Amino acid sequence: MSTLHRREFLGRSQKAGLGLAAGLTILSDPKSVSAAPANEKVFLAQVGCGGRGGSLAPGFVARGDCQYLYCCDPDINRAQGMAKALGSQQGAGKLPNALQDFRKALDDRSVDAVVIATPDHWHAPATVWACQAEKDVYVEKPATHSCWEGQKMVEAARKYKRVVQIGTQNRSAAHNMEAREYIASGKLGKIHFCRIFNQKDWGNFPRQPDGDPPKGLDWDMWNGAAPQANYNPTLYGGWHHLWRYSGGDIANDASHQIDLARWLLGVDYPKTVYSTGGRFNSEGAAETPDTQVALYDFDNLLVSFELTLWTPYMLKISPTIRESLTEYPYWPQCATRIEIYGEKGLMIVGRHGGGWQVFDRPKSEKPVVKAQGNGKFPDPEHKENFVACIRSRQLPNADVGHGHLSALWIHYANISYRLGGQKVAIDPKTEQIAGNEEAMKLFRREYRKPWVIEDRV
Repeated sequence: MSTLHRREFLGRSQKAGLGLAAGLTILSDPKSVSAAPANEKVFLAQVGCGGRGGSLAPGFVARGDCQYLYCCDPDINRAQGMAKALGSQQGAGKLPNALQDFRKALDDRSVDAVVIATPDHWHAPATVWACQAEKDVYVEKPATHSCWEGQKMVEAARKYKRVVQIGTQNRSAAHNMEAREYIASGKLGKIHFCRIFNQKDWGNFPRQPDGDPPKGLDWDMWNGAAPQANYNPTLYGGWHHLWRYSGGDIANDASHQIDLARWLLGVDYPKTVYSTGGRFNSEGAAETPDTQVALYDFDNLLVSFELTLWTPYMLKISPTIRESLTEYPYWPQCATRIEIYGEKGLMIVGRHGGGWQVFDRPKSEKPVVKAQGNGKFPDPEHKENFVACIRSRQLPNADVGHGHLSALWIHYANISYRLGGQKVAIDPKTEQIAGNEEAMKLFRREYRKPWVIEDRV
């Protein structure tokens, strides 16, 4: 892709579902579905009470206009723990109900929206079922576990006219919008190459024997649509690196950088995708790669993705920089950076408050910064956008359509990798992989009953 004029760039982005949400409504008449009035609280159910869920829920309550009615987790101990904590935060008489099965919360018509922070393989089923129950949804990244799931999520959101926000907060950052405008204005010149990085230290782990699940854990529900398996602490604790539950760190952490880069560039479907690498630290139970390179080919644009999980000297953006308006990461060792090479400069972008800088040709071996923008980690702004869209019925900044397209990049790369580095060609009309039956076997998973997304949502 060569850099487009501003009007053409933004018009193409909006047509592809990549534009900002302002003015784009789910319904021609927003009053035709239930929406929380501006002066009333938004009532929520939390689905997944560990890890990310443990930070999302208090943040929604702290807003003052949200109240949790349910805390749901297959581990009832987690659900009860979060319910107790949120009850204290919400005040007397506002203790959420703790449930193992979140479907009971979906039956409660007083619930306006659900917040989903489960392992990846539960994102799509929980979202689709919530849409069918006429709940709005905030669901963590990556949006999906497979390509087909994303198609069903978008279909359900549109059919039931629901607000579905993906937890890719970078789209709600004003400084990232400025970076996107800088590119759209042509100031970076024609762009022919972009590099996306995800580099950290996350080692392998041993396979442990099967055993009985901890008291209070509904293992069958936690395992969900994945193939039947006895409880094993390796599966429960190492799910990020097992194909049955996730897609590795390109899905887990790099989903943020991939989505941000795709948005900044204004591109959607690559023509071809190629990925190679390996689990070079192979002594353990992990299946997904600890070293991975992917190449996405567009017209006049090549995008690369590079992952290493054995590089402790690479630095994720620190909390101090995330909350600073003046500091920038040390770019050469920033673990989650994006490099966009234009004919008029090099833009380096960091996620989650890292900001962006544009570098010109050095002078006297010193860097020359010709433009920059900064801002704090936009988690509060992302929540604000979601709640505002529940009321207005506008499409949110990180609408499920955006999340699905970004997740496709992840899945295409992993399909290529799992087929031994085969280059896969993408049909943009169907989103399928053209002329490759083996690749299409990985386009959709086989669901284990009763944890099934039906063909007709």
